[in-house]
Amino acid sequence: MKPLLFAMSGNEDFTGRLIAALGAEPGSLETRRFPDGETYVRLASDVEGRSTAFVCTLDRPNDKTLPLLFAAHAARDLGASRVGLVAPYLGYMRQDKRFRPGEAITSSAFGRLLSSSFDWIVTVDPHLHRRTSMAEVYAIPVAVCHAAPKLSAWIREHAPNALVIGPDVESEQWVSAVAAYAGVPFVTLEKTRRGDREVEIKFPDLGGWRSRMPVLVDDIISSGRTMEVAIRHLSELGYPAVMCLGVHGLFADDAFKRLEAAGASSIACTNTVPHRSSAIDVSDIVATAISSLGP
Repeated sequence: MKPLLFAMSGNEDFTGRLIAALGAEPGSLETRRFPDGETYVRLASDVEGRSTAFVCTLDRPNDKTLPLLFAAHAARDLGASRVGLVAPYLGYMRQDKRFRPGEAITSSAFGRLLSSSFDWIVTVDPHLHRRTSMAEVYAIPVAVCHAAPKLSAWIREHAPNALVIGPDVESEQWVSAVAAYAGVPFVTLEKTRRGDREVEIKFPDLGGWRSRMPVLVDDIISSGRTMEVAIRHLSELGYPAVMCLGVHGLFADDAFKRLEAAGASSIACTNTVPHRSSAIDVSDIVATAISSLGP
């Protein structure tokens, strides 16, 4: 029997791509808010004995999580054989240790919450920070898809003479893979974060790369401050154009407009988070990961 895929609000396009790739069946889901702000959820498709999955990218997760959990619990109550989560972007990975006394380790708490509601998760390039494996956070199978080859293909097509620039030393392994697949050189910056929206960066000597197109690459573009500062510095060094490339385009507040205003010649991200910059489709690798988890 074909698996059922339910699109949570805003995830219809990505879900449609997965359904086409997997030969799955679309599930029908109704959600709305009561006047007091509480959430109503109804599964209009019969899930009894069916393998089901909910597609919900978890940027801005606070408003999305409760409806998602209610839908998952409804599927379980109604007899679904398996309940999975496809979260192209998986939020709450940042706080993975207690930096100050009394802080909540939200990545662990969120991991326990989702692990208690789903049988498996598929996601793209989760931001592990100091973690080495998703098994440290989640008690259920998590299939991780890697977008580096997709970014490399984009660079080969749009900037074959690129110089890939990573945001910090910690990104070197990931950025070097993107550059290697694209067949271009790379460098990394030295970044010091002064707060949620303030960063200082130091550039290596770029004297030998004057003929190259700078392509700033990061896994997450959120506040955009690192890229904004880097674009302005590259402009001061005489580079006429700078491209920005990311896996997850969160673009908090006015980040996208600021990058454009700073002089970014183009900004491209994958479609893990719906946005006008979502030029790189990763649904095929997500579909492959879902298939690997079995019926």
